Amino acid sequence: MIPALLTLAFFAGSAWAQLPEGPGKEEIQRVCKQCHELERSFSVRQDEEGWRRTLDKMVALGTKVTEQELGAILDYLAKNFPAEELSKLNVNKATAIDLESRLTLTRSQAAAIIQYRTKKGSFKSIEDLKKVPGVDAAKIEAKKDRLAF
Repeated sequence: MIPALLTLAFFAGSAWAQLPEGPGKEEIQRVCKQCHELERSFSVRQDEEGWRRTLDKMVALGTKVTEQELGAILDYLAKNFPAEELSKLNVNKATAIDLESRLTLTRSQAAAIIQYRTKKGSFKSIEDLKKVPGVDAAKIEAKKDRLAF
């Protein structure tokens, strides 16, 4: 029994140690551990809007938190666990799922890009990509900074 308690204490201590110091740490430790282990609080990296949606979901599920605590937690998570920047999407190698998710295209648009690429060869520019019939050129243009050829 004692070794099990020591192991539990060790892992609980390591979770505390993983949280960087800063405003909001105390609120995270107090509020988030009420429902789940602390690692789940910061295992996903998100931008501020993503963290806001996550916290809104937790509140909707019944988390008891003041507006001040919520703000401190949001600031802490956004600062210490930001979204990792995605590399550019190579449209000449991307799968249909990558095209759908990274460019917010429909399944049929992603399939059209793959089919066009297979028939005509690699895309050389965004203008080539916009020529694919049935693809929303405005969506492609809006995400051009995320593309590689």
